[in-house]
Amino acid sequence: MDGDKKNTLLIVDDENSNLKVISHILGSNYTIYTATDGMNAIKKAKELKPDLILLDIIMPVMDGYTTLSELKKNVETYKIPVVFITGLNNMEDEVKGLSLDAADYITKPFSAAIVKLRVQNQMKIVNQMRTIERLSMIDHLTNIPNKRSFDERISMEWKQAMREQTPISLLMMDLDKFKTLNDTYGHQKGDFILHSVAQVFSQSLRRPGDFVARWGGEEFTVLLPNTPLEGAVESAERIRLGTEKNDYVSDDGMVLKITVSIGVHSLMRVTDNSMHAIETFISNTDDALYSAKKAGRNRVMVYQSEKK
Repeated sequence: MDGDKKNTLLIVDDENSNLKVISHILGSNYTIYTATDGMNAIKKAKELKPDLILLDIIMPVMDGYTTLSELKKNVETYKIPVVFITGLNNMEDEVKGLSLDAADYITKPFSAAIVKLRVQNQMKIVNQMRTIERLSMIDHLTNIPNKRSFDERISMEWKQAMREQTPISLLMMDLDKFKTLNDTYGHQKGDFILHSVAQVFSQSLRRPGDFVARWGGEEFTVLLPNTPLEGAVESAERIRLGTEKNDYVSDDGMVLKITVSIGVHSLMRVTDNSMHAIETFISNTDDALYSAKKAGRNRVMVYQSEKK
């Protein structure tokens, strides 16, 4: 985990004495939440998104097997690893638990050392997977989100814009004559420019929800949720001007200059939640970028539907 933030753990057992024992064993290393039945466990798992769930099998109304099955069916909880804690210690019970995708199996009576090690091992896996997932969403050259990250973000923001009937805007940005700069000064200078302009783009955004990503090559994109056309154009002009005015000084002291062309497209409301609608939105923004390049570069152009 980053910094001092602890991993979170949901312990589910209908016996308060067991909850106290496990909480005592693990409380100094993790943030602990508890539940005493399956229904409450599912509710808390959705609400709290714990890193790991320790789940008793024998509980009234809804046993651990059924609770795990329900957790695995739900999109909000299916990725949370579950370790069974139980007095059932025959092989058939363990096989059944593991066949339902339980991550591990701890039998009662509890050994403090075993509980600590089993939970520690699972948390290590959780943290490693989280790091891999985070790194796979970042463009390593520019250290900003990559296209995969953008695809996930626009899908999320698109649904929210449709649900709340708020505007959404997109900028597609392309560095002008980047190939010439790359060919003239070499790939090292080209990489330096890509990294530097990514920081300029990021610093130009005013709100936490605004999202910049590297689309690929020398092309970037900015997603502006809850932003009408006027605000999107203002953001685009701020980015364009900041890029043009900045001096890009490389390690050897060379001062490089670059400009950016930007296409802008806004929708006042989203009425179609299909993938095709998102692709059309992106394509139309790209058409506006093409118009900006065609009109002489280093400018902002808004998508005009009558041009189609």
